[in-house]
Amino acid sequence: MDAQFIVSLALIVATFALYIGIAVYNKARATSDFYVAGRGVPPVYNGMAIGADWMSAASFIGLAGTVMILGYDGLAYIMGWTGGYLLLTFLLAPQLRKYGRYTVPEFIGDRYRSNTARLIAAVATIIISFTYSVGQLSGSGVVIGRLFEINTVTGTLIGVVLIAFYSAMGGMKGITWTQVAQYLVLIIAYLIPVIFMSLQLTQNPVPWISYGDVVSEMRTIDQELGISEYIVPFTEGSKWQFIALMFTLTAGTAGLPHVIVRFYTVATMKAARWSGAWALLFIGLLYLSAPAYAAFSRFILMTEVAGSQLNNLPAWTQAWVDTGRLSLADNNSDGVLQWSELVISNDIVVMATPEIANLGIFVIGLMAAGAMAAALSTAGGLMIAISAALSHDIYFRSINPNASEKKRLAVGRWSIVLATVAAGLIALNPPGAITQIVAWAFALASGSFFPALLLGVWWKRANGPGVIAGLLVGLSVTLGYIFAAKYGGFTILGIIDTGAGVFGASAAIIANVVVSLMTAPPSKQTQDEVTDLRYPEQIEYKDGEYWLKENVK
Repeated sequence: MDAQFIVSLALIVATFALYIGIAVYNKARATSDFYVAGRGVPPVYNGMAIGADWMSAASFIGLAGTVMILGYDGLAYIMGWTGGYLLLTFLLAPQLRKYGRYTVPEFIGDRYRSNTARLIAAVATIIISFTYSVGQLSGSGVVIGRLFEINTVTGTLIGVVLIAFYSAMGGMKGITWTQVAQYLVLIIAYLIPVIFMSLQLTQNPVPWISYGDVVSEMRTIDQELGISEYIVPFTEGSKWQFIALMFTLTAGTAGLPHVIVRFYTVATMKAARWSGAWALLFIGLLYLSAPAYAAFSRFILMTEVAGSQLNNLPAWTQAWVDTGRLSLADNNSDGVLQWSELVISNDIVVMATPEIANLGIFVIGLMAAGAMAAALSTAGGLMIAISAALSHDIYFRSINPNASEKKRLAVGRWSIVLATVAAGLIALNPPGAITQIVAWAFALASGSFFPALLLGVWWKRANGPGVIAGLLVGLSVTLGYIFAAKYGGFTILGIIDTGAGVFGASAAIIANVVVSLMTAPPSKQTQDEVTDLRYPEQIEYKDGEYWLKENVK
């Protein structure tokens, strides 16, 4: 048993003990604890929890690798995912918090006065969160597989057991405080290697400033090798694909049920806004570092691995070849590894970086602990979203309205266990790379929830039949385009499956507006409620006038 294994395992076990301890200490004892953490989370901690919820295995493990392989075109992921938080913080989160419900389907059902809309939204929540969780569990498989030097399939199964346990135990209350700890672990784990690599390559400890020099050097190497330049735009796809992907990720962020529900855990509208502001700061730390990671890793691979004798490669390459995520083929039989013969999965770039840069066993172990924190934190939030849709929106609101608190908590916990196992089984043989699977979840969210929430808050004429049409059309168009583009080779303007949300969202908004205008308008009470949502909590809209709350009788 080597020293690396012992250090990595010790760090992962220590952080896991911390998460499970927090979940047990903050065990949910009431439904408001289980769904919205009792609405008592301070904004700065909620910002950290949002950051952890957000920075999934796709962001932590896959994002830098995606930028490394796609170059300029990979920046659409960073711009879309960050821009979505601005949209959510200003356009939707405070208003949804003011409405005061537990879940997104519950908001849709009550705002549009439609049980059918609530049930469709609950099913959409399950589909979106389930797709997203497949990517997370696939990510935990990559980490555990590398740590134990076992197949990623076995690693995924271990991740399933851990996530099912602590999500079911603590509910949203336990997960919120667990995510605060996970954010601290993952951000420290992400920043230490990139700072050390910056020192190694540029003698400057600030990677966000120094990586420009490395990119300039790579430009020369790219030209010498005759490969497409790293910083030239639209070499991996059309400019329409870049814009469509950016829109899909932005609108998808603003419509993701497990992200929106985080804003329900604070006490006021103002706290919801501040949560978004803090979250942007915490998320920015990782997202601004990903391009630096990508540049440093690509530079080291091009200068220290490519061009080496095959029988004299660094020791770290063999361990990754064993996981099936790295292949080295001597196609021209010259005994030297060319750049074109090095096939690296974008899902292992960040995980392999400390080994590539020879940063020592502690940093490699810390990276493994951080990657597990990223996969677990998001998976936990997703499982709560699925559980809330099943136990609150479907079971309690539709099947058994008289269920006791104890019964509802039991249904919530069992639905988490079943959902985790089901997602884990699909993650054993994932249908795409982690970032691609996650992009599909965003496409589905941008085609279904984003239009329903946007029009629900900002257009008081939107009604029940309109939102039902919008949800069904948006989901159908998005799913149809994903399948047609991925399996049928069908594209419009070169937009592939990951940009499907632009078509889903457009179709959903048109369907919602057309059907709403063709059917009866909502009641005056509903329209007044919608107008009221747009103003601070101390102001209330009543009978066509605005009142300070203490004056409303």
